[in-house]
Amino acid sequence: MKNLFFDYYMQIDYSIVVSKCNYTIKCIPESNERQTIDSLQMELFPETKYSYGRDGLGNRQIYGSNDLDHTTFHYHITGHAITGLHVFEEAEDDSKTMIFRHPHGLNTPGEKIKAYFHLIRQEIRPEEDAYMNSLILMNRLFCDFSYKQFVTNTETSAEEAFALGKGVCQDYAHIFISLLHLAGIPARYVVGLIMGEGASHAWVEILHNGYWYGLDPTNNVPVTSDHIKIGVGRDAKDCMINRGIMHGGGLHTQKIVVNVKEMEQ
Repeated sequence: MKNLFFDYYMQIDYSIVVSKCNYTIKCIPESNERQTIDSLQMELFPETKYSYGRDGLGNRQIYGSNDLDHTTFHYHITGHAITGLHVFEEAEDDSKTMIFRHPHGLNTPGEKIKAYFHLIRQEIRPEEDAYMNSLILMNRLFCDFSYKQFVTNTETSAEEAFALGKGVCQDYAHIFISLLHLAGIPARYVVGLIMGEGASHAWVEILHNGYWYGLDPTNNVPVTSDHIKIGVGRDAKDCMINRGIMHGGGLHTQKIVVNVKEMEQ
């Protein structure tokens, strides 16, 4: 168990003035069986009224509109998290978990991933449960795939990243979900924060005996007290931190700075 301070800052700079913007931001951790969140503080610029809500998957979000001329938009959230309370979360009923049993979007396997799974499937042990077999698949992926920045992007699919043989946490998560689905194990994409990362992080949750268990394929470990969960989805597109429709703006650049550190006792 750890007491963590987290600080998430996102800034978008536009080349020309934005006269109106409708936005949705999903970067609000919430308390669950694994973690307790408190002391949340949020700041938006330009200052504007916003509302709280949830998306179709239950993730917390804020949404609003801004009709002030601006060339910079930023969102800043800080808070405290007590993590590592449990290793699982109780799953929802079947009507809500069904969508995580089948491939979707960026985690849909192609011929290369299917061939890879056929090659390694003998390592899956029929006598083991879904959790143990997930660990086996995660370890094999960790050995055969390499972490490298700037070779993929937010639109890269599991199949494309696997063909490259390298990528970032989003790619590890998508490929891992593809392999899990081929093995008949329900799985979902998770976005969150982790100590020492400097940006948002992605991992996977697998469904086993009515509980969700977190596994981090990038680091080849079960989710630990270093992880702060934000939201879940079928793939990364379901978990995008920010979405918006704007008038104007031109070209834009985005900067994200994340700091997670352990609080002194």
